Amino acid sequence: MKSEKVRIIRAADNKALKVFLNRRAFDEQAERVARTVLADIRANGDRAVCNWARRFDRVTLSPRELRVRPFELSAARKRVDAAFRRAVNETISRIVAFSKAGAKKNWRMKTPGNGSVGEQFVPLDRVGVYVPGGVAPLASTALMTAAIAKVAGVKEIVACTPSGSDKKVNPYLLFALESAGATEIYKVGGIQAIGLMACGTETVRKVQKIVGPGGAYVTAAKRQVYGDVALDLVAGPSEIAVLADETADPRYVSADLLSQAEHGTGWEKALLVTPSLKLARAVQQELKVQTRLLSRRMAIRKMMKRGMLIVVVRSLREGMEVCNKFAPEHLELLVRNPQKWLKKVKCAGAVFVGQWSPESAGDFVAGPSHVLPTGGAAAMFSGLTTDDFRRRSSFIAFTRKDLMETLSVIEEFGRVEGLDAHVRSAQVRFEKK
Repeated sequence: MKSEKVRIIRAADNKALKVFLNRRAFDEQAERVARTVLADIRANGDRAVCNWARRFDRVTLSPRELRVRPFELSAARKRVDAAFRRAVNETISRIVAFSKAGAKKNWRMKTPGNGSVGEQFVPLDRVGVYVPGGVAPLASTALMTAAIAKVAGVKEIVACTPSGSDKKVNPYLLFALESAGATEIYKVGGIQAIGLMACGTETVRKVQKIVGPGGAYVTAAKRQVYGDVALDLVAGPSEIAVLADETADPRYVSADLLSQAEHGTGWEKALLVTPSLKLARAVQQELKVQTRLLSRRMAIRKMMKRGMLIVVVRSLREGMEVCNKFAPEHLELLVRNPQKWLKKVKCAGAVFVGQWSPESAGDFVAGPSHVLPTGGAAAMFSGLTTDDFRRRSSFIAFTRKDLMETLSVIEEFGRVEGLDAHVRSAQVRFEKK
């Protein structure tokens, strides 16, 4: 099978560009299936989880076998080589440093009456992290979720990832989860994993929040349990956009576009936006060359048919407008003076600035979480951070003087809104006994 040639269009071709940009974050078929599975899990607990695992993942598990046991973790540790151990330790150290630096701090400010107002942050008690494991054992996702929860101070970190039909989880993935701080690991994937964590069963207590990426079915399930638990963001099939000018190396551009194409769902998106027709054509040819060299070329070719596009624009300014409309999970700036264009980014999960910042650095080691919004959700959501694992409480510590100075304001709002009990709760404090 020959590689498909990726389309090149002009930005003026509004119809083709609009179709590419306007992808849905949710799949209707997945929504229907998720609704059925979740209802079964709510009603039948462990038995339903095991039944759906057998149907979807072709693995026969009893409720006692759902949780990864200590001897399995021990065996995984023995199988993991030293090079991967070093890689895990390096990535965790960078995640921890970034997460600590970015975490919001408790703060307070004085009020006019010498009281104070402010905010304090407290970790959640029990969270769930979902780690896909179907096409690839995403050990990096274990670190990009559980390690951040641990930095936030979460005591109970529940992880779900599917096992193979042999009831085993990839040892590298198990090692990564344990190293990142997961306190419970379950051999459950897909919708049933979301149901297990969100609803709880006879053997697994429900969590307060679920984070982590997944395909269309996981994303649909997460959306339907919102309210039963808190959620992070819409994190479905991977996306990348590259804004490049004539200074970009077509080899780099092509390799970066292909890095997201290989995930294998067929719903990934990869977009090159450039004012250089010469670069566009060079990338078009380079994609064919590089695809032949990759182990997942069949999955990549499937994705390239409908999920990859090259758009030629009149200027970088117009190109940035296209990228912001796309609101990609990952945005690379392979342009002259990339720091200048970084300031013009409005909608992107993560931005990769300059030729030495490939998307893979963000996926595996840089420090920020690679759990990022997809499907255009970067227009309204942000990537996973330490604060996603904490509760924020504002506090108000008024003095008598503060309350006296604001009493008339309370009285006015109470009058307009017809809430006299609200007003009374302030007035009573100044009445004589």
